[in-house]
Amino acid sequence: MILRLLNWQGIAGIAASLALGVLLLIQKAETRHWKKESASFEQLYHQEQAAFSTTVADYRAAAARARAADQVNVNRVAAEQATINRGTANEYEARLAAARADAAKLSSGRLRLSGQAAADPRARGDASVPGLPAAAGGSPQAADEDRLPRSDALVATEQAIQLDELIKWIREQAAVNPNQREK
Repeated sequence: MILRLLNWQGIAGIAASLALGVLLLIQKAETRHWKKESASFEQLYHQEQAAFSTTVADYRAAAARARAADQVNVNRVAAEQATINRGTANEYEARLAAARADAAKLSSGRLRLSGQAAADPRARGDASVPGLPAAAGGSPQAADEDRLPRSDALVATEQAIQLDELIKWIREQAAVNPNQREK
């Protein structure tokens, strides 16, 4: 029986069987190799996905922190500007009230002087000396030392105070740094 198998067809069959067995073993080895490689690639893929998710989460957290810092900065700038606005308005009102009070004192002082002149017995006692005409005694629009009528002087003073406070307000507002972060 073995001699029958040892003919050229039997040897070819055995050789083909051995070749197929060797190919099967090679295929099994390659399958194991590629399964290991596939597991390695899958692990790399999951690591990359995890790194990407971490990066996205970090960027979102950084953007949220930046938005919060911007909001704090906006609130700080708004508070500083509101403080400047209140301080400037209060100082403007105080200076304006003081200028008006000074103008009222000056005006009442002049009225008092003209009232005293009218009540002076020397001014009306002697008929041989005529009294001064009303126009020569001074009018409410008479020029003061700065050569402005009193009403115009008050308006000019008010405008000068307004411009002075506006300049100061602009300088203070410009000094507020909107890009400075609180620490």
